[in-house]
Amino acid sequence: MTFRTTVSDLVKRRFSCRTYLKIPIEGDQQHLLSEFLASNQTGPLGTSARFALIAATDQDCKSLKGLGTYGTIRGATGFIVGALEQGSKNLEDYGYLMEHAILFATDLGLGTCWLGGSFSKSNFAKKIAPARGESVPAVTAIGCIASGARSKDLIRKGAGSDHRLPWTRLFFEERLGKPITPEQAGAYAESLEMLRLAPSASNKQPWRIVRNGGNWHFYLQRTKGYGKDTMLFRLLRLADLQRIDMGIAMCHFELVARQCGLKGCWEVDDPGFEKPGESIEYTVSWVSAVD
Repeated sequence: MTFRTTVSDLVKRRFSCRTYLKIPIEGDQQHLLSEFLASNQTGPLGTSARFALIAATDQDCKSLKGLGTYGTIRGATGFIVGALEQGSKNLEDYGYLMEHAILFATDLGLGTCWLGGSFSKSNFAKKIAPARGESVPAVTAIGCIASGARSKDLIRKGAGSDHRLPWTRLFFEERLGKPITPEQAGAYAESLEMLRLAPSASNKQPWRIVRNGGNWHFYLQRTKGYGKDTMLFRLLRLADLQRIDMGIAMCHFELVARQCGLKGCWEVDDPGFEKPGESIEYTVSWVSAVD
C-alpha cells in the first residue's frame, strides 16, 4: 500500500497525540488500517510480528494508568497491538513495523501515540493472544484527534521549542565523532533529517549514523537507565525501548530514501569502527545499491 502524500510530510505531521475525540474510527479508515496491518508482518531484518487494531475499553484505560505518564491518554477509541516472535533483531523489526503502521494511520488523518512498557501480561496482550515465545513490547493509542491536541503536545515539549539533537551530535562521516553536514550528505540529507525528527523513548534520540563510502552504519548510543541490564527494566520486565527506537529510525530513513529514489538494503555487518565508549553499540547498516 502506498501513501497519499509524501513520507516527509507524514513525519512532520505526526505527533504524540494524547487527547482524542470519543468517537469510533470511521469504518473505511478501520478497513484500510486493518488491511495494512495484515500486510505489514515481516521486518527488514527478518523477524515476524502480527498486529491488530482493537477497540479501547475502560479496562485498557485502567491498564495505562498503571504505566505512569501513559495515564494521560484521554479518549482513545482504539489501540494497535502487536505480538512479536523472538530473534536477535526482533525489537528493531518491531519498531520499524509499528512506525510504518503509525505513518499509515497519520496518512489516514488519525492521531497516534507510542506506548512502551510492560504489556506481555497485560489486558492488551490478551486481545492478541501471544503464542509461546511471543511478546508484546509496545502498543500504540489511536483515534480521532481532538481539537487542540497538537498544541498541547507542543506545550508539553516546552512551548513548541525543538529539543531534538542537532546534526553534529547524530550524523558522522567515516568515523564516530566527525560530523557530516546536510550538504555533504547529498541525496541522503532528507532521509537523515526525517530520521532526526523520529519519535523515541523520552525523546533521547539514541541513534548515531556513520557514512562510510556509500553505506550508512547505525549505532545505538545507550542512555543511562535504559536497557535490559538495568534493575528497573528487569523488575518491570520492560522491553528494551532504545532498540525499538533504532527500528523507528530505520523506518524513517528507508521510507524517505525510497521516496527520493534511493535504492539499498539492510545488512548486519559491523564495520568495526572505533567506539568512544562502552555505551555505544553497532546495530545495522544501510547498503546503498548502485545501478
